[in-house]
Amino acid sequence: MKTIIRTAVLSLTASMLVAVLPAYAHHSFPAQYDVSKPITLTGKVTKVEWTNPHIFIYIDVPDETTGEDVNWALELGGPNALLRMGWKRDSLKTDDLITVEGSLARDGSHLANAKSIVMVATGKRMLAGSSGEQ
Repeated sequence: MKTIIRTAVLSLTASMLVAVLPAYAHHSFPAQYDVSKPITLTGKVTKVEWTNPHIFIYIDVPDETTGEDVNWALELGGPNALLRMGWKRDSLKTDDLITVEGSLARDGSHLANAKSIVMVATGKRMLAGSSGEQ
């Protein structure tokens, strides 16, 4: 009987530990993004990743100095949060032209946390579920 109880306690402990690890790995907004460095980008969608804990959108933005496209990664809120805000998995498609407002990454990479997205063709504005204080 003690062996069964010990096994049950170990299983429960292991399950709880596995459930907590994703929350532990999650980053804070101010650690990665700088709200004092707002950015507006307009470009074509190249990829949309509906994954936990955040959705990522990738867009090609023409570089002002070279004219060549630079691929930017844009972090949005989680899938469930965006679904509750009216998003659908096909709200953005490859080649859609969008304008994104957000905050730059602190590391200077082509990464930003999106605050809002506007579909250029229709003018439709969608909130991005950002966790930043914007």
